[in-house]
Amino acid sequence: MDKICVLDFGAQYAQLIARRVRELSVYSEIVPCTEPVEKLLAAGYKGIILSGGPSSVYDDGAPLPDKRLFEAGIPVLGICYGMQAMGFLLGGEVVPAERREYGPADLLLEGGGGLLDGMRPSVAGRVRVWMSHGDTVMKPPRGFVRLGSTDNCPVAAMADADRRLYGVQFHPEVVHTAQGKTVLRNFLTVCDAKGDWSMATFIDTEVAAIRKTVGRDRVLCALSGGVDSSVVAVLLHKAIGEQLTCLFVDNGVLRHGEVESVVATFRDAFEVNLIHADASKRFLARLHGVTDPETKRKRIGNEFIAVFEEEARKLGEIPWLAQGTLYPDVIESVSFKGPSATIKTHHNVGGLPPDMKFKLIEPLRELFKDEVREVGRLLGLPPEIIWRQPFPGPGLAIRVLGEVSEERLAVVREADAIVQDEVRRAGLEREVWQAFAVLLPVRTVGVMGDFRTYAEVIALRAVTSQDAMTADWARLPYELLARISSRIINEVKGVNRVVYDISSKPPSTIEWE
Repeated sequence: MDKICVLDFGAQYAQLIARRVRELSVYSEIVPCTEPVEKLLAAGYKGIILSGGPSSVYDDGAPLPDKRLFEAGIPVLGICYGMQAMGFLLGGEVVPAERREYGPADLLLEGGGGLLDGMRPSVAGRVRVWMSHGDTVMKPPRGFVRLGSTDNCPVAAMADADRRLYGVQFHPEVVHTAQGKTVLRNFLTVCDAKGDWSMATFIDTEVAAIRKTVGRDRVLCALSGGVDSSVVAVLLHKAIGEQLTCLFVDNGVLRHGEVESVVATFRDAFEVNLIHADASKRFLARLHGVTDPETKRKRIGNEFIAVFEEEARKLGEIPWLAQGTLYPDVIESVSFKGPSATIKTHHNVGGLPPDMKFKLIEPLRELFKDEVREVGRLLGLPPEIIWRQPFPGPGLAIRVLGEVSEERLAVVREADAIVQDEVRRAGLEREVWQAFAVLLPVRTVGVMGDFRTYAEVIALRAVTSQDAMTADWARLPYELLARISSRIINEVKGVNRVVYDISSKPPSTIEWE
């Protein structure tokens, strides 16, 4: 399989570059810029993309690619900082810009050079692109020709077609760059990269790999009902059938109808060997009297481990544990910027202790979330699971602000079901990243009929996002908000007020706790 390397210099868009290349049916993977050049050259990449990054080439300790990379005959595309690093190392003139450039700019095309071929200018030979840079290449290195410029950037694109070295100051991977995919497609053509990456071929390849890895052994899959663990379960079942056992732990803080849906989908529709462990009373007992969000999370996580261990011991010898690890989880742990201070524990398993002595199998570790959804679709999972919104491991416990009780859970569960129903009816379930209800620890005065009330408050939260690292509050139609509010107040006993959260992340978070 042909593959492209995205060499990561700490760019916020590195994952997006890799995803865009994969959307063009060519497999791509992200490698930290600290990777030895010998390993890069030995890996058989058809081309290498140098990502952007926050550094200046003149910073002390600035990360720079090995110059031998440009002498190896492999096509290289530098994006933003990647272009500056290429220009700097090959003898071009790179200077701090007189005016930093962030946002839209108009690229004046001066030649295709094999990289910008097919870009269609709109007005006066210009194409709208997206910039985000401080330094600027003033003069390209010897052998390069200028392909384009902007009012603030004399060399916005350059090429040495003979050596197959290219650079763009703008970001072709973001949607704000018109025809950005044309740039990436042209580079892949230069690389002679075959478009042989698809989810259908992934399924066939991974099924064979699972069978070879597992042999006749049994596999345990921790099933949460979310898209990642659900796709893992169905993929494993396709590969090894009865050798798979799925364990679904009901922690008592799941959403309306979730338990019934998971059991019906996997036990009935897919005939998976599913164990449903109802531990809801245990979890609620552990949450009694707890109001601190972090304590809630830890108690739920610890109790999950205890339940999982108990249920796993009942099953006898099972050497393999399947997890829904995705490619962003893998990237985070090897990023040039270093592992995060708190890399998230795998959401399906909740951070199982190492002494459980399972061997891990992670069939989705090469995939992004959108690719996982496509695998689920091809495997026949229902849309309500494929497009299920992200749901926190501690569940509704962190959407009940303050103490968690069965009564307060019932309130937020009913309100949340109304939110899901109305967003789905409005056809917006794929446009919002998450939409949910939060029960606040306050009461307000209201009037229902001729009576004064003093009842609970529900906060609505709806956000748009691509990866949850940043998020903006969703501009839901007023009519939709009115319907949601009216239904919650009329149908959920004990609620007399609904408010809408209009904060973005950062500075807020998506969840309230």
